[in-house]
Amino acid sequence: SIPASSIGVAKRSLAIAREWGAERVQWGVPVGQHAAIAEKIRRIAAHAFAMEAMLIVTSRIVDRDKKADIRLEASMCKLWGTEKAWLCLDDVMQIRGGRGYEDVSSLKARGEKPHPVERLMRDNRVTTIFEGSSEIMRLFIMREALDPHLKIAGVALNSERPWGERLKSAWAAAKFYTLWYPAQWLPFNGSAPADMHPHLAKHFNRVAALSRKLARTLFHQMVKFGVKLEKRQVLLGRLADIGADLFAIAASCVFAQKLLRDGEPEAKIFALVDDFAAQAHLRIAQNFTGVGNNSDQHGYDLAQEIIAGEHMWLERGIL
Repeated sequence: SIPASSIGVAKRSLAIAREWGAERVQWGVPVGQHAAIAEKIRRIAAHAFAMEAMLIVTSRIVDRDKKADIRLEASMCKLWGTEKAWLCLDDVMQIRGGRGYEDVSSLKARGEKPHPVERLMRDNRVTTIFEGSSEIMRLFIMREALDPHLKIAGVALNSERPWGERLKSAWAAAKFYTLWYPAQWLPFNGSAPADMHPHLAKHFNRVAALSRKLARTLFHQMVKFGVKLEKRQVLLGRLADIGADLFAIAASCVFAQKLLRDGEPEAKIFALVDDFAAQAHLRIAQNFTGVGNNSDQHGYDLAQEIIAGEHMWLERGIL
């Protein structure tokens, strides 16, 4: 499957980056000791770990129940995995420099190890397009997330429906949300499995808290935009990315717990989980901020002007 192949790409990128980071010397030290390159190597490693965790967790759900509904999990594996695999390739290409552009025959001819970075990039860019483009995957994820709300309150929010139907729907929605909405604010003690290591449970419980924040945020946007929310594709994309990152952190905790049971050293596993969670939380915070502070409408209007030919002057100057 594409998510599985994306893991392979990330792992191969990591192996190439690790090897080159130790072998290539620049300014008197291996390039992997330079902070700018070390940043890329740790990012590749964290993504490879989380990608594998997401796929393993999703696969185990099906192993336990062949009829399990994993549409959301599978969609997140595809969206998140293909996009992060491309970022891994982008990082390893930058680490390899000009050698990354060389094909294997050229590298062999010069007596160097034939790492196929350029081939990997050519072959894998399409994965964010085939079997559901990233844009479609984000909309599918959010449609699944919105569906329960639309079943409850969709008619009430639809200004084109008769008032009688809207009032009836609003009354049913009010009864449901009177209980549901306050629960999204309550400070639960946590939801980590009882046998999860406390270090991992800390991350897992933070995911639970942020999941409730995501639920509140989605509800707020539904109330604000009503049925027109489906047209706010950039906004929905931010929410989908938050959900995917939260799933990635939670899956990483579950995967890490398995590795600990298998005898892997705690310090090494915790280092990966901590680093990935730190990166993911930065993206999550940025996307939450972007929900209420963005230039989406201005950007959309500008794009329509460009399509209408109002900025063709910008295309001039090409030989």
